[in-house]
Amino acid sequence: MGIVNVTPDSFSDGGRFLDPDAAVAQGRRLFAEGADLVDVGGESTRPGSEGVAADEELRRVVPVVEAIAGDGRVSIDTSKVAVARAAIEAGASYVNDVTAFRAEPELAGLVAESGHECCLMHMLGEPRTMQRDPRYDDVVAEVKAFLEDRMAFAVAEGVAEERIMLDPGIGFGKTVEHNVELLRRLGEIAALGRPVVLGASRKSFLGRITGREDSDERLAATTATTVLGYERGARVFRVHEVAAARDALAVTAATVS
Repeated sequence: MGIVNVTPDSFSDGGRFLDPDAAVAQGRRLFAEGADLVDVGGESTRPGSEGVAADEELRRVVPVVEAIAGDGRVSIDTSKVAVARAAIEAGASYVNDVTAFRAEPELAGLVAESGHECCLMHMLGEPRTMQRDPRYDDVVAEVKAFLEDRMAFAVAEGVAEERIMLDPGIGFGKTVEHNVELLRRLGEIAALGRPVVLGASRKSFLGRITGREDSDERLAATTATTVLGYERGARVFRVHEVAAARDALAVTAATVS
């Protein structure tokens, strides 16, 4: 899953693809590198970020989705029903909701009606506050219980279970230690029986472990999470550099029985 942030303030590439033409070019580059899915988002969810009005989010993402939908499969990264509906009409066939249908529960109904796949992610609180002293008794057990609960909600709203993927939310209301523990015990999330989406690309905890302050210098660390994630059950990888992830996964898959 290649990332296209059509935002001015995303943590790793804010502003680079705010221009629609730049975003379209990036989406096509990711497809050319082998992305199975390109995830287009118009609202930053970095720690401390503020929300974006639906009309602004629509202005950012719809032209991009429409332009690249003919090049490959497109995901819309949003928690808003209005944005998801417009993106689906523009050609998106996957909904990636970082709130797991908590922000606008009726989004589950839209996904059910469309018959598309979706990703439900764990986040402690909201982006503006999620990194303020996050605490868990057992981060893996609590994330697993949350995802199980949100999946049950989605199914009750009519979403077919086989169309649901689950994301433990690396970096979303977690300390470095929490993120490492989730990676270490990722198999417990995979045990829920749905494809696990891993989104660790360039994140700050990798910078803290490696000393790489510049997010652009975290490719090697990101690749390590991709390899470890695959070995421990993850099957979808949300990344900025698709070619490197595909190569790493090809080698890993060839050696993991």
